[in-house]
Amino acid sequence: VPPIVANALFGAVVAYIYSAPPLKLKQSGWIGVFACGASYIALPWWCGQSLLGELTPDVMILTVAYSIAGLGIAIINDFKSMEGDRKMGLRSMTVMFGVERAKWLCTGLIDATQLGVALYLALHGEPGWALAVSGALVPQVWYQAQYFLQDPLQFDVKYLLGAEPFFVVGLLCTALAIGQRSVVVM
Repeated sequence: VPPIVANALFGAVVAYIYSAPPLKLKQSGWIGVFACGASYIALPWWCGQSLLGELTPDVMILTVAYSIAGLGIAIINDFKSMEGDRKMGLRSMTVMFGVERAKWLCTGLIDATQLGVALYLALHGEPGWALAVSGALVPQVWYQAQYFLQDPLQFDVKYLLGAEPFFVVGLLCTALAIGQRSVVVM
């Protein structure tokens, strides 16, 4: 089976079991949120690499790491549906941990992941890109302190609108860092 087909099939299975019984991953906090984050970050990146380049260990490690940050971003989206989740019996992170602990959990996952990616890049010969990823984190932390950590229920959208572009810049810097080392000429 070609790698891109395997990745696409795996993604389809994850999408199905996220909502469908008996597994219904969205009901189980950690696994469901990670599946969501991985579906937005790791799986599409793996498919792209499988199609246009080579799926290397660097790519797999860094995209799984960024999927952990995606878990944090997914938790932010849970704040607005916390009461509905509770009534429906969904064990979302906000229901399991409450507003105070969940806001620190999601920002901690986002920040720690990006610091870890920067460290990985620095240790693997990419100090400039590591600095760029770290630099992209600075405005995210500012938006967290200024808005999200003050009141995640009121400022979730404002935080995402301000911080998310810098998260994407960090992703792009990471892609450029690992892409320049594993360029495959077609």
